Amino acid sequence: MTLHDSSLSPGEELWDNSAELERRCRLGSEVTSLSRSFSTEKSEHNFRLSSNLRYVVCLFFSMYPDRERPWRMFAVSSTESFSMNLTDFRDNALLKLQVGGPFMTGMEGVPAQEYILIQVEQMVEIGSRRKRVQQILHNWTIPLHSKRNDQILTTRTFEMLAGAPISINVQASLLDNQVVPLSMTHQSLYVTVETQVVIAGVILAGVYVLIIFEIVHRTLAAMLGSLAALAALAFIGDRPNLKTVVEWIDYETLALLFGMMILVAIFSETGFFDYCAVKAYQVSRGRVWPMIIILCLIAAILSAFLDNVTTMMLFTPVTIRLCEVLNLDPRHVLIAEVIFTNIGGAATAVGDPPNVIIVSNQNLRKTGLDFAGFTGYMFLGICLVLLTSFPFLRMLYWNKKLYNKESSEIVELKHEILVWRQTAHRINPASREETAVKCLLMQKVLNLESLLRKQLRTFQRQISQEDKNWENIIQELQKKHRITDKVLLVKCVSVLSIVIFMFFLNSFVPGIHLELGWIAVLGALWLLILADIQDFEIILHRVEWATLLFFAALFVLMEALAQLQLIDYIGEQTALLIKAVPEAERLAIAIILVMWVSALASSLIDNIPFTATMIPVLINLSQDADVNLPVKPLIFALAMGACLGGNGTLIGASANVVCAGIAEQHGYGFSFMEFFRLGFPMMLMTCTIAMCYLLATHVGLGWNT
Repeated sequence: MTLHDSSLSPGEELWDNSAELERRCRLGSEVTSLSRSFSTEKSEHNFRLSSNLRYVVCLFFSMYPDRERPWRMFAVSSTESFSMNLTDFRDNALLKLQVGGPFMTGMEGVPAQEYILIQVEQMVEIGSRRKRVQQILHNWTIPLHSKRNDQILTTRTFEMLAGAPISINVQASLLDNQVVPLSMTHQSLYVTVETQVVIAGVILAGVYVLIIFEIVHRTLAAMLGSLAALAALAFIGDRPNLKTVVEWIDYETLALLFGMMILVAIFSETGFFDYCAVKAYQVSRGRVWPMIIILCLIAAILSAFLDNVTTMMLFTPVTIRLCEVLNLDPRHVLIAEVIFTNIGGAATAVGDPPNVIIVSNQNLRKTGLDFAGFTGYMFLGICLVLLTSFPFLRMLYWNKKLYNKESSEIVELKHEILVWRQTAHRINPASREETAVKCLLMQKVLNLESLLRKQLRTFQRQISQEDKNWENIIQELQKKHRITDKVLLVKCVSVLSIVIFMFFLNSFVPGIHLELGWIAVLGALWLLILADIQDFEIILHRVEWATLLFFAALFVLMEALAQLQLIDYIGEQTALLIKAVPEAERLAIAIILVMWVSALASSLIDNIPFTATMIPVLINLSQDADVNLPVKPLIFALAMGACLGGNGTLIGASANVVCAGIAEQHGYGFSFMEFFRLGFPMMLMTCTIAMCYLLATHVGLGWNT
């Protein structure tokens, strides 16, 4: 679309005619006030609510300073120990110890012969008349690694009594007379673990309320939630400093998103997405549902080998353009694609981050869970899930109108009005020229709205559910939607092919010391040089900065909730429920419980920290002599639940958020509830099929070795 007003003659001087400029500015202000009047009235109460919330959170956050954590460096041996006394432990409820040393990363298959023993002792006087002294002793055993190379940090929290001094004693049990260097810091907290979990649950529920009811934008909701979580940490006495908060952000994921956004932005200039849309319509022979199934199947297959975010970045523009040329509503098609992307990502060990975390765990590898075995088992289960997902998706879409009710001309005109209005609202007039441009844009909106009203009055055409003249339409579409820049297309395809190939090598070849984020950023820089981009700001405007900021705030929020013991509490309660089940039904109940807890938790919180937390819990549970459970069924249930649970809500998986962000930039954004109505039933169905598969193979067939 070009900035041109047909009512003006080519030679008219826009900037020198003050009367014309004044009239346009007045028209622009009137249109702006009309377009914003309803949204202002609707969001006035929500703005006050979010403003009050920000004031309360900022007050709590500023009342408590950063807690200094001085590290003590010392060494222990078989004959020498280390002791320290804490006399300032007064009104606190918890003692948080963090120890660094050459420890094992988890529980090994054989008991460790060398270990560090930390004893936390507290002498408390009890009784009002006859005072007696009671000893409270906590023992913490940390196994040592046979090689003293890596320094591993481990943390544990102890419940203490207020007012009594604490003595900490560190001893070593070694096979020789070597010295083990250690470092330790302590933190005193004011509230109990249960209270921290309640606070974390309230914060998480508040974030979901803000997103579900669209009180504020989801990016602002995540930022408010992360700030509230940091304020809660400050309230309990564990406020992190700014450096620590910044370290919580997963910059590799942000780099991957940024690099792929640049690549897709340049790629879209070639007309390749329009060409692919026409080809998809041609393969489906003009039928909508075969076309949707083909798109979903291709997305599922690609996401099994690529990152889900990368898959949706490539598929979302193609799908939007395809729906535009066929007069379809892109929202429902995009939701179906992203659902199958999350399903397909669970099929292999490299398709989804939880699977990567599971396969890369050294302790699980020692139990025989290798790359090939994990991929083979998950691939078979996901194939069964896919076979049942397509009919269920058709049932969910049975009464949904995929076609737009109006003609394609009216739909395109409405979308054009929306894009022009969004463009005008993004301009903050700081000069006379910018004011004039904004007025011109609003005049354009006014003219288009007048044209839309005329077309609506004369519209009597009905849209058929299946186009019979699809061959003629394909010929017209092929003439209209072609490759516009073949040279740029060759450059884009070459760079993108190399980037995807490097993604594969990174997963299978350990000698490549480039993470996914670095590969995407280097590919973007390479394509920017080859494409010879003159106006770099145009490309930067295509980057989803709101999506990147949302992910950054979400990383801080999830790490803060983990610091508030929420994820650990979920894992511990799951283990306690499994132990309470009779031994005869314990394996089946454990699979069901781990599966659904993982699915529901992954729908609400990020599945990456949840998976990393649950792995050692399940390993320790399987090695408990009183439980007597194999570890593989529990790990497979965790993988199925964590991957498939991402379809439960809009923020359950990264691919969901990226797809929604790109669709919103194109003017087809979908809300939390729109995704929830389709994604949550699909999550329930797919998890049920996966649960039946797990029970049939592990309980029925005994595939536990």
